[in-house]
Amino acid sequence: MSRAFIFPGQGAQTIGMGRDLAEAYPAAKAVFDEVDAALGENLSGLIWEGEIETLTLTANAQPALMATSIAALRALEAEGVTIDAASYVAGHSLGEYTALTAAGSLSVADAARLLRKRGEAMQAAVPVGQGAMAAVLGLDLAGVREVVSEAAEGDVLAAANDNDPAQVVISGTKAAVERAVEIAKAKGAKRALLLPVSAPFHCDLMQPAADVMAEALDDVEIAAPKVPLVANVRASAVSDVTTIRALLVEQVCGSVRWRESVEYMVAQGVSEFWEIGAGKALSGMVRRIHKPAAVRNIGSAADVATAVESLKA
Repeated sequence: MSRAFIFPGQGAQTIGMGRDLAEAYPAAKAVFDEVDAALGENLSGLIWEGEIETLTLTANAQPALMATSIAALRALEAEGVTIDAASYVAGHSLGEYTALTAAGSLSVADAARLLRKRGEAMQAAVPVGQGAMAAVLGLDLAGVREVVSEAAEGDVLAAANDNDPAQVVISGTKAAVERAVEIAKAKGAKRALLLPVSAPFHCDLMQPAADVMAEALDDVEIAAPKVPLVANVRASAVSDVTTIRALLVEQVCGSVRWRESVEYMVAQGVSEFWEIGAGKALSGMVRRIHKPAAVRNIGSAADVATAVESLKA
């Protein structure tokens, strides 16, 4: 059975995530310690005992979600399940950095520092209140692109996340997104609603953040991944380090082609997806993209035990 390890993006964060993994597995605790040291602060304390409003800040959520996912992976490794159990890795937006860390391309410390910088840069790229994002449910990508074309009126507006056959997230200037919400409803969307996000991710308004990341990534060592990465902006597998570096920059403004990424992996023979880290959002998307797919969530010590048992069966 061909398997992919997939890693969640922003929105999956919860207070307490990863704590039982750190208590059960020294290797998982070491990940949180390494992230704390890399950032020079007690991020793990915020993750386990802080306020959700503070954890949800982009600059905190991004390294925190990466740490939780890699802690879960280290717990799996402690039980004998290594990255070689996967044919591909993929991650949703910031999850792409987690996927690369899982595959040995980035160190945990470098990933934490890059994601902190990415979070800060994305937040700083657009003044609060000037940008927005909205989820459009019940229209496919082609339908949403029609909405975007009609609503833009010269403003920045893009299909930011093609998540699954019935969910596309749009991003751009606040006025354009608000126009698009009304147009989408008129065109038959089941729902179109503004999202509680702090910035308009994955559209051209993020160009200042892309410039910051281009500079930051130039200074970081990236190794070839041990298993291929299915990249957000390509929706196909890449292993070349120069290409990966360029795609991480392109990803800041580019669309997250998640639906196509899952379809690509299925076409390559992947029949089982393990969502490693916090939440179950990607698992739901995978099921809506390809109903026959087997999906497993690994975010706790109990999940690790169940996953290990499944491989013995």
